[in-house]
Amino acid sequence: MNIKRRQKWAYLFIIPFFASFLTFSIYPIFYSLYISFHDYNPLTLAMKPVGWSNYARLFASDYFWSSVLNTIEIWLISIIPQLIIALTLSLILNERWVKGKNALRSIYYFPNLITPITIGMLFTLLFGYPGGAINNLFTSLGIFNQAVDFKNTTWLAKTVGGIAICWQNFGYNIIFITAGLHSISTDVYEAAEVDGANAWQRTTKITMPLLRPIMLYIMITSIIGGLQIFDIPKMLFGGATDSYATRTMVLYMYESAFENWQFGYGAAAAYTIALIIGAFSLISILFNAFQGRGRKEAA
Repeated sequence: MNIKRRQKWAYLFIIPFFASFLTFSIYPIFYSLYISFHDYNPLTLAMKPVGWSNYARLFASDYFWSSVLNTIEIWLISIIPQLIIALTLSLILNERWVKGKNALRSIYYFPNLITPITIGMLFTLLFGYPGGAINNLFTSLGIFNQAVDFKNTTWLAKTVGGIAICWQNFGYNIIFITAGLHSISTDVYEAAEVDGANAWQRTTKITMPLLRPIMLYIMITSIIGGLQIFDIPKMLFGGATDSYATRTMVLYMYESAFENWQFGYGAAAAYTIALIIGAFSLISILFNAFQGRGRKEAA
């Protein structure tokens, strides 16, 4: 079979992928952008052009900006302990004296295999009011005088959501940090030991700087994924709180489009969320680039 004939067969095999990609990915993206400038009735399929009014209404909505703030707060509550726990455990498991490393890594990764819906329901049972497992345990031990309403206490509801997301994802980050640690040559550590560097100096002066690319990747992916959190807040405490403390950006978009049947407004929310996520990702990249440049100039 000559090269040209082989190329024809290659194109034939990749056509199904590109056809499905164009149909189910590219076309919906542009069609939803088109819908965002219309008042779309899904029952009659009628579209009324409204220009930028959906976006103007969205930017004027206190509920939307409240959901943006909720998302950022829940993400911060989850990502800070998530990175600390993942980095600490990765460094410990990278030591030679630790036994059963692979088993421990598998155990830590296990929560990431559980569906977010299940995790949301699990944490609802743990932090439920008044008969959740945490309330029952702490009241029986005398730590709580009475059951705590985690659901309708704003900062507690956000904290529970952050803990749930942290528990789900810290093992996932351990995998990447461990890969980064294994990519560092042992010769570097041996040379540092010869020069008299202690364990703390080796960690802060060698390990952490060389882990910067991995930590940057984790940070960017956590921003992209963290600002899209939907499943756990949707299922946590039955999907809503009196203060709407766990209503995230994507949950707000979902409620607007698929519960209130405002598809044009929901599409506008979706594109605004994409811009917000892109802005945060760009800020993270520029911040890390600025820090790296500062270190090089200092050196």
